[in-house]
Amino acid sequence: MPAPSPEQPGLSNWLLIFLLGLIWGGAFMSVRVALDGFGPWSVAAGRTVIGALCLWAVGAGLGQGLRKLPSARAWVFSAVIGAGAVALPFALLSWGQQFVPSAFAGVAMGAVPLLVLPLVAVFSPEEGIGPRRIMGLLLGFVGLAILLGPEALQPSGRELEIWGRLACLGAAGCYACGSVITRRAPPMPPLAFASATLLIAAVILVPTALIIEGLPQQMPATPSFALLYAALFPTALAAVIRVRVITTAGSLFMSLTSYQVPVWSVILGVAVLGEALPAQLFLALAVILLGIAVSQSRALLAMFGR
Repeated sequence: MPAPSPEQPGLSNWLLIFLLGLIWGGAFMSVRVALDGFGPWSVAAGRTVIGALCLWAVGAGLGQGLRKLPSARAWVFSAVIGAGAVALPFALLSWGQQFVPSAFAGVAMGAVPLLVLPLVAVFSPEEGIGPRRIMGLLLGFVGLAILLGPEALQPSGRELEIWGRLACLGAAGCYACGSVITRRAPPMPPLAFASATLLIAAVILVPTALIIEGLPQQMPATPSFALLYAALFPTALAAVIRVRVITTAGSLFMSLTSYQVPVWSVILGVAVLGEALPAQLFLALAVILLGIAVSQSRALLAMFGR
């Protein structure tokens, strides 16, 4: 069996991006609930420090502790990604979601694949960009727009809303840049790499949260559980999966997760919170799946046979 690559990601990477879409689909909901009990900087700091400690413990137990980072260059990449693709977007999203509808945060994340395209063309050309992939990514974004509807872009009248929208878009840009930088990083164990990036992010966010918001005065149960979920799954586990997918299958393949996240978010809202099922869900899902199929047609044909 050939090693996974951007042209042939392999079945394991397909399963991982669908799992990641499900995990991140619950992230917006968990962060929103956590913000009911904690400030935005405390939420961002809490999820990174808990996630970093979790990965550090698991990695050390599995022989992938921080000592497995092979060189100073590996630490430099970990520091850049931890600061620019973990700490900064976490803070921007936590702050921005106070002032914008959750649907707009979904639109912003849906822009990640389109932002990745020019970056891959310049910095990661071996992944290959052609009309097929561009068309597939555009179809995915159309499906996302159908799902969220025009109300996602309508102003809500909240104070600082324009800055909240810019914060969400800035987070999308951070994720796009982080994907390409991760692709260029030197080879290192995924657990060690992921725990190093979260550790760097925690070192930045924890002092910032303490200075701006201080120690939380209360630990309300529901927001605390939501913060713990955000730390263990969309942060710690997702960081490991993200490193694995990007380093083996590429940034463009990884970016397909962004189109799944709002779909899973809607499905979880219906299943967990009893929200109404949007009439346009199935049409949006069909267009998104068509976009994924078009962008990855060669890989799908190779995997399932011509």
